[in-house]
Amino acid sequence: MSLSAPTSLLKVEEIEGRGRGMVASQPLKAGQIVLKDSPILLYSALPLITKSLSSSSSASTSCFCDHCFRTLPPSLQGGSSSSTILCPNCCYHRFCSSSCLSKALNSSHSSWVCQALSRLRANSLLLEQPLECQVQANFLIAAYNLANVSPSDFQIMLTLQGSPDDSTIGAAQFLHPLISSLCSLALISPQNGFSLEHTAALLAKDKLNAFGIMQPFSVDDDRRSVRAYGIYPYASFFNHDCLPNACRFDYVDANPPDDGHNTDFIIRMIHDVPQGREICLSYFPVNENYSSRQKRLIEDYGFTCNCDRCNVESNWSDNESVEDNAEDEEEVMDEDQCETMEASDTDNHPHEDNNDFPHAYFFLKYMCDRTNCWGTLAPLPPQGDTPSDVMECNVCGKLKSDDTIDIDEGQDGVSMED
Repeated sequence: MSLSAPTSLLKVEEIEGRGRGMVASQPLKAGQIVLKDSPILLYSALPLITKSLSSSSSASTSCFCDHCFRTLPPSLQGGSSSSTILCPNCCYHRFCSSSCLSKALNSSHSSWVCQALSRLRANSLLLEQPLECQVQANFLIAAYNLANVSPSDFQIMLTLQGSPDDSTIGAAQFLHPLISSLCSLALISPQNGFSLEHTAALLAKDKLNAFGIMQPFSVDDDRRSVRAYGIYPYASFFNHDCLPNACRFDYVDANPPDDGHNTDFIIRMIHDVPQGREICLSYFPVNENYSSRQKRLIEDYGFTCNCDRCNVESNWSDNESVEDNAEDEEEVMDEDQCETMEASDTDNHPHEDNNDFPHAYFFLKYMCDRTNCWGTLAPLPPQGDTPSDVMECNVCGKLKSDDTIDIDEGQDGVSMED
């Protein structure tokens, strides 16, 4: 089973040296929504045993619904609260509503998942492992459950890119015996492909394709943690670029539109691009320096980035940052120069200038300046042929007009119309 492009706006192509990628099949406008994608698999990024928010003020111990991963209101965070909605079987996993509980019991928190996670929480050897290993266990339980509740989605996941390497093989050698001994279920049998090699292959798919769903933004927290991971089959086709032309929005804690879910991803264009241009996301905040970006890309995704930005910044000293260079450029960049650089996005590849720091304008216009945010700004969707002059941050949700006047902060009231 293979996936084709989800809309007429995009097409999937093999790109030399980059594998499969998403390419614009027609000219795309700034703010245009080019993809709405739903996860075929969601799983917790938290330790197997977590503390309640009531025992700590740290964001890393926030409580989330174990189905939709919304932040639970204070009334549902304490295990002893009479209003807490718990799984009736394990009395451990929390849910934001009776509706989420009902959906979970028939899908993501089936009776097998409930029993399996309960046994893992009692496994002292696993609890002694680093968080990454416990999260991998969460993933494998969710993945093998998916094979049972939605075999077609499980097959889609197997078509995604990713082959076992030393790290995933090592993790599989530890985790596979644990999962195979949990409890009987027809799907985890050699006849159905349940094997060490299959487990390693699944971990490889997860490593290359899982998207992190972050915990709520706070100006007081400079290191946001991940609340959950999701496999988004179409979004996984977007390759990385250190200066992306599109960015991802999610509204996990907001009320979704009538035809959507709170865990859906919205991919929106940052600026205009011509037909035939590859559409790329940044896999992490664009403010990270060269050495940090290269380290994350090689460790997490197995490749070294050779984009024009990386070629420029590889010559910088370790203590230089994109913010410093952007500020220096701002002092000498007048309005006409800014307009010229922005126009070049549609006519030429925006990375082809030869200045000492040719990408300064990106950081001046498209990087959020809110404390501890470092999100990417993209225009709101255009209304018909009229482009929006309001930019939205994909991390903190702040809205800002082109004249830099802040309009609003937070994500709850953001329009998501096409």
